[in-house]
Amino acid sequence: MIFLLRHGEAENDFGGGDAARHLTEKGREQSDAAGRAMNRLGFEIDACLASPKVRARDTALLACRHLDLEPEICPPIADGRYDILDIVAGRGNVLLVGHEPDLSSEIARLTGSRLKMKKGGLAVLDRHTLRALLRPAELAAIAGG
Repeated sequence: MIFLLRHGEAENDFGGGDAARHLTEKGREQSDAAGRAMNRLGFEIDACLASPKVRARDTALLACRHLDLEPEICPPIADGRYDILDIVAGRGNVLLVGHEPDLSSEIARLTGSRLKMKKGGLAVLDRHTLRALLRPAELAAIAGG
């Protein structure tokens, strides 16, 4: 299984560049709720790969606190030049924390499903099938918040 989590809501670029954008308070709440929801749903995740961009890295750190995982930084996720199947190969069930439009493009390539991931949203893929698409509000409800 591949779990795709889009980073939570991030602040605007205040001159530090796109890669340095931090999560807003709402983005931190979204990230924490995503981790709590995945835990509550009993998802078994073996590894977490995250973009090195601050907002994605911090999303992974907040979510993984609830999954007993340490995120691994994966630079190709930042620039969108990756094949999900190549990146996750041999790692078991993987949580990948990244960006739009790359996540939606990979979902479309693998499953044929056309969608746009919401900030803080989660997609669950089983090989070439989209099994679930959860918006941040749904994750928060599952998480109990």
